[in-house]
Amino acid sequence: MHLDLSWNLSLEWSTITSITLPILIGVAYFYRVGHLRERNRQPDLWRQASFTVGLAAIVLVTVGPMDDLADNFVFGHMIQHTLLLEEISLLLALGLTGPVLGPVMTKPGLRRLRGLTHPVVAFAVWAVVMYGWHAPPAYQLAAENEVVHLCEHASFVAAGVLMWLALLGPFPKPEWFGNGAKAIYAGAVHFTSMGLANILMWSGTVLYPFYVASDEAHGISPISDQSLAGIVLMVQSAMLMFAILAWLVLRWAQQDTERQELLDLAIERGIDLDERRAGRAVAAGRTAELRNRLLSADGRTPKAS
Repeated sequence: MHLDLSWNLSLEWSTITSITLPILIGVAYFYRVGHLRERNRQPDLWRQASFTVGLAAIVLVTVGPMDDLADNFVFGHMIQHTLLLEEISLLLALGLTGPVLGPVMTKPGLRRLRGLTHPVVAFAVWAVVMYGWHAPPAYQLAAENEVVHLCEHASFVAAGVLMWLALLGPFPKPEWFGNGAKAIYAGAVHFTSMGLANILMWSGTVLYPFYVASDEAHGISPISDQSLAGIVLMVQSAMLMFAILAWLVLRWAQQDTERQELLDLAIERGIDLDERRAGRAVAAGRTAELRNRLLSADGRTPKAS
């Protein structure tokens, strides 16, 4: 009776926390958006919607039927983990613009966090978090302890957001991190996921004993459950990364067009515009701003952005 009560209290605490934290994050986000709206610097509506859907998805995959599936099967847990590491974190990252993140990344003591969005650092953090939590000892601990389990999920989302911000976020990127490097980055993320997927599919050894009793009770062998988890990871990651690569190719073509239009406009206006500067403006999403400066200039080199 005492054990049942402790388990129910732990479960109730976990559920409340999984619902409350996304709500608090949403309140903070839209509080910031409200302030930005007063200066007409708020994120586009689609970005706000993306962030909202991401928060709602966290609740949907960590509470209720999806969480029950994760408690009973390795493949159910893998669906949950992959969504947090990739799809949900992508939705959240798309909602984070420079102005939204400004206060966090400019205050003393916090501005160093900006370094976490460097492509090499962000990728390393994401890979360590993914493989670290799927190592059998850490996985078993998280499955048995609700506090550790919540920390695991939080780290998945945080690492995923960093990984996507490095690729698609608003902060300045290293000069070498152009469209070709971004495609390699997306491919590296995909093949890193494939490595874990293949371990799960072909290990031939039960890596997560926590699920043995549940698998047998549901008439599925632990090895089959584990292999299915690898297939889930492979399919989910492949679908998302191929979509991202396709977007990068289309964006690459669009950026080349925008860059050339800026150079042509500069020539037409008799303004000396460096090709690299035009490329940086396009990559930073400041094409319209530079175009307006060129249109307002009169044969002068516009000031650097």
